[in-house]
Parts: sequence; C-alpha cells; structure tokens
Amino acid sequence: MASVYVTLATIGMVFISPVIVPALFFWGVFYDLFSSELPLGIDQPLKLRFYHSVMITTMVLGKILQKLGICSDLSLMRIVLDGIPPQRDSTLLIKDLKVDEVPLRIYQPKWPPTGKRRGILYFHGGAGTFGSIRACERICCYMAKKCNSVVVSVGYRLAPEHPYPGQYFDCLNATLYFMRNLEEYHVDPALIILSGDSCGANFATVICQILLNKRDLPKVRAQVLLYPGLQGLDFHLPSYQQNASVPLLFRKLVVYFCFRYLNKEPSVLEDVLQNRHVPESMKQKYKKWVSADIIPDKFKMRDYVPQKPTSYKPEVHEAIKEILAITFSPLLAEDAIIRQLPESYILTCEFDVLRDDGLLYKKRLEDNGVQVTWYHSESGFHGILSFFGYGIFSFLTGKKIMDSMVNFINSL
Repeated sequence: MASVYVTLATIGMVFISPVIVPALFFWGVFYDLFSSELPLGIDQPLKLRFYHSVMITTMVLGKILQKLGICSDLSLMRIVLDGIPPQRDSTLLIKDLKVDEVPLRIYQPKWPPTGKRRGILYFHGGAGTFGSIRACERICCYMAKKCNSVVVSVGYRLAPEHPYPGQYFDCLNATLYFMRNLEEYHVDPALIILSGDSCGANFATVICQILLNKRDLPKVRAQVLLYPGLQGLDFHLPSYQQNASVPLLFRKLVVYFCFRYLNKEPSVLEDVLQNRHVPESMKQKYKKWVSADIIPDKFKMRDYVPQKPTSYKPEVHEAIKEILAITFSPLLAEDAIIRQLPESYILTCEFDVLRDDGLLYKKRLEDNGVQVTWYHSESGFHGILSFFGYGIFSFLTGKKIMDSMVNFINSL
C-alpha cells in the first residue's frame, strides 16, 4: 500500500508541479519569514529557513493532494521527511527482518569483535505519525561504527493507521526480541542501551520504565534521550513560550501532532494550548515535577513572562485525556519507578519547545539518585539530527551532538 501511495503522490506532483509547486514554495518562504522567529545564536539560520520553507510547502501540498483524492497529506510528509537513503556502508553488516510485523534493521561492524559488543536500540522520532528506519539510517550507521556496537533500528508502525498505543507495543516487542537473542549478535547483556529522538526518546523512556518489571531479562545499562518530549501536562513552560515560533517545531504544531497521533479532531486544540485539559487536582499533584518554577533561572532570561492560570474544562480533558497517561507522559511516573532507572544521557537544545521536558526529567532523575550526563546545545533546535550525515546540507551543531552522544556510549 505504501508503494501505491508513493506512485500516486509522484503522479500527482508531476501533474500539478509546473505551476503549483514553485508557487507554494515561494508562499512557504514568505510564510516562514513572517511567522517564524530565528533567535540570535541559532545554528545556520538561513539553512534552517530553507528547510522550514520546504516543510511548509510539503504540508500545504499534502493537503491539496488529499483534497484531490491522490494521497493523504501524511503520505507526502513521510516521503519527503524520510530523506535520501544513504549508500550502503561497506564496513557494516546490515540485516533487515520483521518481528511481529514490525520492521527492524540491524547494523553491526564487519570487523571481528575483540569481545562482546554493546547493543543499542534506536527509536526514531516523527510524532508517532512519520519517520522511518530510512530517515535515521545515517545516525544508526554512525553509532554502529563509532561505538563498535550492534544497533537495532525499530520501524514501529505509524499512527493513525496503526492506532496509539500500538507504537509502544511495537517498540517493546522489538526490545524483547533483541534482549532474548543477544548471543546471536554477540552482545554483552550488561551493555544494553535504549535510545531515541523526540517521540522516539519518549518511547525509550517508557520502555525503560516497563522493563523494570521484567526480572527475567538483562537490566538496561543506559538510556539515551535526544530532545525528548515527555509530558502533555503543561504547554506554558518557558521553552514553549520562548520557542513558540522557532522552526522546525512550533508550539502549536506540538499539540496538533498530538491530535494526529491520537487520531482526534483538533477542535479543542487552543484549549489544550492553554492547559484547560488538566484538572486542578492533577495540576496540584504534579506541580512538584512539572512547573516553570523548577526550571533554572538562566533558562528564563530570554523573553519569558510567567503565564496566568487558566480554568479547567472537563470536556477538553475528556477529548484528549490520553496525553496525561503515564504511557504518554512518562515524566509523571512515581519516584519508586524513577529511582530504579539506569544511567541516562539527555540532550536538550536551547531553541526547542521541548527543551524544558528534558530539563525537568534530568532533575527528576538526579533527585532520585540516577546518574545523568546532560548535553545542552546552545545553538541547537528541535529535529537538528534529521539532517545529520548530509555533508554540506547538515548543521555543524548536529555533528557536535552526535560526537557527545558517542563519547557517552563509549564511556559505559
């Protein structure tokens, strides 16, 4: 079915491209110029503007193709955001297989191991609705080589075709398969690492918490969380305000993608942005873990103004209550769970609406005695690693982030 969508989308784009696509791109450029904000210090702003314009063009063109009955808007987004597949790396053994209908791609160095290797599971980002094994191939190849590791990239099935919370089960089943077959891949059971970016980091966090109850399996050695999204409780945190219009992830897009992921109509989107979906009792219960008051003052210096409290609307809560579940918001897990978690690496980017999710989780882990290695990219933005490995089309900061992550993994 995916190949049919690709064919239809290609035909549709060829049919309308002579006039529509260039016009949409120029419109996307103007939209970016007038609606987005690129603060001083962000990495390579002109390049980011170009990519953001392409993203806007893709989203609008997708809506047009959907109206024409050619393909869904998500299908086009998936094609474009998957990027260009890299050439197969001659130094790596790469194997594709399926576990319970979930595609996996396993990367390992061809050179003989001197001992048992690390095993790294990687869950890609994409708001649970796009992204793929192909999209993160350059990241996984880099980790396999630089960390002398076996890397398992998990192609969990996407929403809304595969409904939430199926993505968590896909990631869990892939993890269980790998943990039960470590000998086949010559992996040290004491060196299992769960990792991911954006929503993939959310999945890694949740799977780490679930595995605490699996006493028959090896313990996870570390979790590697790259600009994670970890809570749907508070969309008024400083980073949400400061980076509300910073590409590639606007504040409003976060909630919009939540609705797409959960296959909900976004009729109450504005109310959710104002936190009207959270009962007062829940706000009081979790304010010790999720609050602007907990964010260090140095992160509030850039144009932050505390928000006034908003009133609760029960009908809004009912419409989107899934985002308050521990599965969706693992930052809300109890201390009894948090204190058992493995050593962690957390990446935050200054110009990312999700920055404060990472900062809050870092504090929770440290308060519960979990060792955390924190890397804060002063010039980074959400999704910067999507461009890693594309040469001159990449961002300089992305390489620094990857090398920091590799250094952490190699230190284990």
